[in-house]
Amino acid sequence: MANWSRQDDSLPPSSKDKEVDVDDHLDKPYSTASESIKAVAVYEVVKGIGAILGAGALWSWHTDLDHWLKTATSSWKQTFGQLLAPQIDSVVSIAQQASKNWSLFLLLIFAYASLRFLEAYGLWHDKTWAYWFGVLGYGIFIPIEVYYLIVSPFDWFKLGILIFNLIIIMVVYRSMKQKGLI
Repeated sequence: MANWSRQDDSLPPSSKDKEVDVDDHLDKPYSTASESIKAVAVYEVVKGIGAILGAGALWSWHTDLDHWLKTATSSWKQTFGQLLAPQIDSVVSIAQQASKNWSLFLLLIFAYASLRFLEAYGLWHDKTWAYWFGVLGYGIFIPIEVYYLIVSPFDWFKLGILIFNLIIIMVVYRSMKQKGLI
């Protein structure tokens, strides 16, 4: 157990005692993370919330999922044409696979959202592990994204995601370098 010095409240503080002024804490920011890292943290929260909302929507319509997917896909194509058609087809395929085992699907979505929230918390509070988690978590998918960009027909959406993920990696990497983590 550490030997903590104890101050008697009845004695006046000496000049050696370091009192912390409560007002000093109000002026200091809650987090030491940079604004760009906070933006990445907010993005992670949005992804987690989006995953939960998507899972909730699928769950609420799961009894008539095939009908709902056909109606939504048809409505999308009437409104937007072929815009994001590969992504819509991918979402439909995921929803159809999810309908085969809802409990596993919801568990995976909950785990994914929890990881996004955990990373956001760590980045917002300037935790070293969160920086590493972010760089590795985004970096691991870069080769896969490049591969699919090369072997499949060109898609602006895929290119945008690749560029966005590269920007996030650079922001987190730059912050790690500034903090002396690498």
